[in-house]
Amino acid sequence: MQVEKRVKELVEEKIADRPELFLVEVRMLPNHTLIIHVDGDEGISIQDCVAISRHVGFHLEEENTIEQAYNLEVSSPGVGEPLKLVRQYEKNIGRTISVKFKEGLKKEGKLLEITLANLIIEESVKEKGKKATTIQTSVPFNEIVETTVLISFK
Repeated sequence: MQVEKRVKELVEEKIADRPELFLVEVRMLPNHTLIIHVDGDEGISIQDCVAISRHVGFHLEEENTIEQAYNLEVSSPGVGEPLKLVRQYEKNIGRTISVKFKEGLKKEGKLLEITLANLIIEESVKEKGKKATTIQTSVPFNEIVETTVLISFK
């Protein structure tokens, strides 16, 4: 979609001097809500989201890119949002993740490492009558349907 392409350009332009920030996604919903998810290696501040929103909103209005009324929402991806970029995986090394596979299988474990083709997780395996052990599993990216970070409230 042309609108999403232009918005990506505007966001990239705004964060060009901020290498710690990165664009995750741009989506125009059927209800005319424009969603922009931006993140940072150490998170993103509300002030950064506001600055991106103002920059994008100003240019979209000036260029009359979107003809109908729309809502603009700029935020970081929410808790439970699937990871979309390798950079998001890198940011979450050491955290517990849930991985869903194409064939319906699901694994949970601590994200240890990312390579070009795989991610390495440490999962706890418990056999009946035995103490749980941990194993490292290599998970090819091309077999993953969705990965989410699990939040612990311990």
